[in-house]
Amino acid sequence: MPERVRDVMTTDLVTVEPWTTLHQTAALMRDHNIGNVLVSGGDGGLGIVTDRDLVVRALASGAGPDAEVGEYTSYELFAVQPDDAVAQVVALMAQRAVRRVPVIDGDEFVGIVSIGDLAEERDPESVLGEISEAPPNN
Repeated sequence: MPERVRDVMTTDLVTVEPWTTLHQTAALMRDHNIGNVLVSGGDGGLGIVTDRDLVVRALASGAGPDAEVGEYTSYELFAVQPDDAVAQVVALMAQRAVRRVPVIDGDEFVGIVSIGDLAEERDPESVLGEISEAPPNN
């Protein structure tokens, strides 16, 4: 059983700059079959934007496809480090009700841990583990 975040994190990251358009960001999410994009660069520091942010915070407020993603990015990150204990991260994710947690080493992204990653590693026979392992239904 994995003990450290580095054992379960996804390292194939998709990142954008804050001035990337909502349209470009949404296209990246579609093309990579992911629900979040990490945002770095600019003065805001490191952040994350989710598919839900694009819909609820951006589109529902009237933002157009050429609006900059940085306006809808969460910069107050709950992040973990590669050597943090998986059990501790699971507890914190439950406490904070988050589905994805960026993994940071120093001041750069090195991975991301999702509920799906944890389900596949810890209990692949669970419903969530099976859903996470299933191919996407494009």
